Amino acid sequence: MKLTKDGIKNTAEWESKGYSLPKFDRAAVEAATKAEPFWIHFGAGNIFRAFQANVVQNLLNDGVLDRGLVVAEGYDYEIIEKMYRPHDNIGALVTLKSSGSVEKTVVGSIMEALAADSDNEADWARLCEIFRAPSLQMVTFTITEKGYLLRNAAGVMMPGVEEDFAQGPVLPKSYIGKVVTLLHERYVNGELPVAMVSMDNCSHNGDKLYAAVNEFAKEWETRGVCKPGFLDYVNNASKVSFPWTMIDKITPRPDAKIEKILADDGIEQLEPVITSKKTYVAPFVNAEECQYLVIEDSFPNGRPELEKAGLYFTDRATVDKVEKMKVCTCLNPLHTFLAVSGCLLGYTLIADEMKDEDLLRLVKRLGYEEGLPVVVDPGIIKPREFIDEVVNIRIPNPFMPDTPQRIACDTSQKLSIRFGETIKGYLGRSDLHVADLKVVPLVFALWLRYLTGIGDDGNPFELSPDPLLDECRKYVPGNIDSLLHRAEIFGVDLFEAGLADKVKEYFAKLNCGKGTVRKTLKEI
Repeated sequence: MKLTKDGIKNTAEWESKGYSLPKFDRAAVEAATKAEPFWIHFGAGNIFRAFQANVVQNLLNDGVLDRGLVVAEGYDYEIIEKMYRPHDNIGALVTLKSSGSVEKTVVGSIMEALAADSDNEADWARLCEIFRAPSLQMVTFTITEKGYLLRNAAGVMMPGVEEDFAQGPVLPKSYIGKVVTLLHERYVNGELPVAMVSMDNCSHNGDKLYAAVNEFAKEWETRGVCKPGFLDYVNNASKVSFPWTMIDKITPRPDAKIEKILADDGIEQLEPVITSKKTYVAPFVNAEECQYLVIEDSFPNGRPELEKAGLYFTDRATVDKVEKMKVCTCLNPLHTFLAVSGCLLGYTLIADEMKDEDLLRLVKRLGYEEGLPVVVDPGIIKPREFIDEVVNIRIPNPFMPDTPQRIACDTSQKLSIRFGETIKGYLGRSDLHVADLKVVPLVFALWLRYLTGIGDDGNPFELSPDPLLDECRKYVPGNIDSLLHRAEIFGVDLFEAGLADKVKEYFAKLNCGKGTVRKTLKEI
């Protein structure tokens, strides 16, 4: 059994081992895709293989689509060369159920895999051909938030950007330079419409993609190195759109335990590849069962009926509400509470924390009692049902190898959005009172206790990376008042909000020595 075109032909053998296989004529779909591509995706990583590729496979199986996906990788070409092509773009998706069972799918919806490398003549020529195709409706991205940056934190141009600015749309080297060069190809071949859709997990992602593309177009027009009118094309929403999206699905690194399950089934050549850029890829991906993709419905060249596979299409304001529901109340705050408390209590797996009666009780209070009252219901997803899924299915999933130590990274950057918005919601309502908040100030106090670097067992532990770690630790334990005034960290000045005294009271209890974290959690 091999994950290749020929290797999956013996359908009876695969199905006897519990695998779902592609149910469409792959040769016919491949021919149709090459003739009239409709969707190209940049970013050949795990989230794409577990989510978008599986969505398209389901729609191909149901006869909703007659063409598949094209994927392009513009950062680490070895993913294409060493993983996609040796397996004929076929992979296995192992869905990790909270019950402890797995669901196994052979995904064969990717018809072409290309290196977005202007030095690769064949692949680059094919990419240009795809962007010239009138049939192309959507260009999507999962290239991480950093992929849209033209400058680093110090304001220095990212590698290749200045050269691409100067040269214009000719043999680009930077990631965004490649994308904009291809978009320019579409412009000079009839100003063809298309949607440029970021599906990365960051706020207002469409604006981040637009800002990068627009800056390139502006520079090229100013320098006279592109066809005149390209900037207007980029800024004409009837030609080029940049929808916002909200994506939510956890796809951890391919796990050795999952590899063993597949190997025991008889699948060969499962060895992962670590590329020269340190990307870890395998012929399979493992992912949680829950997933959401909410998309602003702005597609100048039309779009496929992806809603038939469970995706949501709506307006921009609703996308924003869904994102705030997730980030500010129903998921991310619960994760942060579990992260800092888990580190203090010595946990190494988030799922195990959900078996802790004290932590489970407080997670539920944080979500249902303190968060839900200020959630703006987006209408398309019910907040209470979303939290139900988070608390009962997603976080307790024993297969998800997420650790409190990983989630505790960059906590100083997360508190403002994950908890500050809830506080502002209480302050802005006459029927709610900040004084009723108990778990939100507890999270702040737990973070202060976390900054001491001493666990509840009295032993030191390693603090997770955070850009403000050293600075914040200077205030703990002796000068926390100065820290609690900092609205850029907590979202509000906690003294002005009326929560500082509660945080200080909790911190004093938490910081009384061995066992006081557990004792305080039980009291609240």
